[in-house]
Amino acid sequence: MTTSTTSQSSAAVPLLDLQALVVAVRRRRRLWCALALLGLLVGAAVAALMPPPPSAVTKVLVAHAEDQPNDTGTLIRTDVALLQTTRVAGAALQSLKSPEKPEDFMRDYRGTGLTNNLLQIDVTGDSDAEAVARAKALADAFVADHMRRMQEAANAEAKALLDQRDRMRDELAQVNKAIGDLPLNSNPKASASIESLFARRAELNSRITDFDQRAAEARTGTPKVIAGTQIVDAPRAVRHSLPKAAATDAAMGLTLGLVLGLALAAVGSVVADRPVLRRDIAAHLGASVIAELPRASSRSGRRWQRRRTRAARERLTGTLARTVRDCAEPVSLLELGCARNTCVIALDVARALAAQGPVAIVDGLPGPQLAGRRPKPGDPTVVSGERAAAVSPQERLLGVGSVAPGTTWTDLQYLGTQTVLVVRAGHGSAAWLHTVARQLTDQRIPVIGVVLIDPDPRDRTDGTLWDGLHIALRGHSERLARQNGTGQVRTERLPMWAARVPDSDQEAR
Repeated sequence: MTTSTTSQSSAAVPLLDLQALVVAVRRRRRLWCALALLGLLVGAAVAALMPPPPSAVTKVLVAHAEDQPNDTGTLIRTDVALLQTTRVAGAALQSLKSPEKPEDFMRDYRGTGLTNNLLQIDVTGDSDAEAVARAKALADAFVADHMRRMQEAANAEAKALLDQRDRMRDELAQVNKAIGDLPLNSNPKASASIESLFARRAELNSRITDFDQRAAEARTGTPKVIAGTQIVDAPRAVRHSLPKAAATDAAMGLTLGLVLGLALAAVGSVVADRPVLRRDIAAHLGASVIAELPRASSRSGRRWQRRRTRAARERLTGTLARTVRDCAEPVSLLELGCARNTCVIALDVARALAAQGPVAIVDGLPGPQLAGRRPKPGDPTVVSGERAAAVSPQERLLGVGSVAPGTTWTDLQYLGTQTVLVVRAGHGSAAWLHTVARQLTDQRIPVIGVVLIDPDPRDRTDGTLWDGLHIALRGHSERLARQNGTGQVRTERLPMWAARVPDSDQEAR
């Protein structure tokens, strides 16, 4: 018997399936919704329990001697930096007669350049009155410091110009002395020297006049700059609205919590690698999804959902009952992450099969889901695995077991030589689904199909393996041919783990 696989295409599977990631994140909506709600509550609590300290604001119009229309804000940024200096802070504290250190006071205020010439100062304090007093003292200290710096700059410029003028006057005095020492009767060469001296004297007089004018202009420009620097908005206390602050902080907390929750859900989905889409679960298990059962809603406001779940449960019972009835060999239901649902499904299927003869359920679950339940009138007989041999041959056996971690794989064949896997979407990892498929293959237990519990309602993928052994029509014929000893070629699709097994191992199997 030869085996052909179609799973070589698994190498072309993208590294990150965005559709599966979106579905996995949406299924973890409880996580990110809880974090978003927590962020909302924390933000509102912070606004209520930690209100902002009392603060005051004032605005200062700052004039500069170097103002240019195309200034990019360099001058006002310099003013903001100068505001955050110990000299300005110390002058403000000195006017307030406060013993506080300037370094500590600098943490309680900040400056903001609104325009090229408008500076806003925000100051906090222990009370509104203290904050207003601090803002006024700080604004006055900044204005006084700015005026002093402008005046010192103007005086320094005027002094430099006057020094240049004085040097020109000294040189002019030497030129005048040289002219006075010349003889009255001179030769042509002496006449040329006299003319150069007179030209030099005229040039020096012109430059002296220019230096006087520039020095006067430097002194004249300073009062304009000083008069232009003033407090244009008197210090006032800032009123804080608790509802507005609570709404703002709550919105920020909601956004941060939602982003954090989505990030954690996405990272957790990628790290956990738990398939959610029916196509992925079918591919990893190597069996088609033959039926689904959505999650039942327990809220009274969604009765139509409960009716839809009840209808899906009845369809699932009918499908499994027909499948078990058509099989000549014992069938088992093996659960993964949904023991309670599997028990309910097994009881429903057993009741449906009881119309054609007695049915007994073999309990192979590790927990008390079946053995510990209280039987109702009309329920099938539930026996343990040890007592299964004592069941009458006329009774049909329906095994119920688990393929969760810790399963005793060699005991599964006593529950049924064929099985239907009942798997909760997003419960088992891809590696464990591979383990389940491989262990069942080693035990020679064919998987009839997969019943998917709690599928994603927006999943539009196909969970059918069209070349699967127990789904496609030709698969049934091939299986019957093998049972009859015709030795037909097997062309079933192997689970994804089989693609990782070397050819020699596949042939051995």
